[in-house]
Amino acid sequence: MKYAEPIIAQTMNPNKPFVITISREIGSGGHTVGRILAEKMNTRYCDKDLVKALEKKFNLTAEKIEKIKLEKRHWLADFLSFVNPAPTAHSLGVNTDNLRDITTGDIFKAETEILKALAEEGSCIIAGRSGFHVLKNHPNHLRVFITASKPRRIQRVMKKQALSEHEATRLVEEIDKAREGYIKRYSGADRYDARNYDLALNMDFLTEEKAAELILAFFQNTSDTTLSTADGAPTV
Repeated sequence: MKYAEPIIAQTMNPNKPFVITISREIGSGGHTVGRILAEKMNTRYCDKDLVKALEKKFNLTAEKIEKIKLEKRHWLADFLSFVNPAPTAHSLGVNTDNLRDITTGDIFKAETEILKALAEEGSCIIAGRSGFHVLKNHPNHLRVFITASKPRRIQRVMKKQALSEHEATRLVEEIDKAREGYIKRYSGADRYDARNYDLALNMDFLTEEKAAELILAFFQNTSDTTLSTADGAPTV
């Protein structure tokens, strides 16, 4: 498989509409970091916007859409098994002659369109999804990746979702594998390639509050108004 080329880093301009995408591993605390950062920057936090738009487009709940995305079966097979009562193909804007060709690629395409639309509305912070790749050509885009050790992530999932250690471990492993495959399959990008991000944070050593402060400081120190390095490459 041919993977996408790593994205070239860029400086930020705080005086123009910007987008900060926060990619994160399950259980890393990245979602909370994004919310705190948005509050500090007084900026839109798009964590539910995309999910709501997908729910409306496909007439499915967020849980059912995620289940479809994480499985390798044909999208239509799961779609039809989940919907009750089933909407008509016409209401979904689907050509009934091509039903067999519908796959999770339709969901990725919808996500791409929605992410771009959110970015066009003005400055925002986008949690998760494949924003780091979809918005790679945005002129004012900061890409952040948030990770944590597997034991720490498992403990967080156990606490947040009231699961046993075995259940949490299985969930973390399944979602890690599924998300990696989903992004590679439809974008050609590797979510674990550090070259696809401007900043990566390990939450084993940070609180959510501190992580948000570091991202904010990074954003400010790599802006056009404060950057002073000779080659234009920010350093931290």
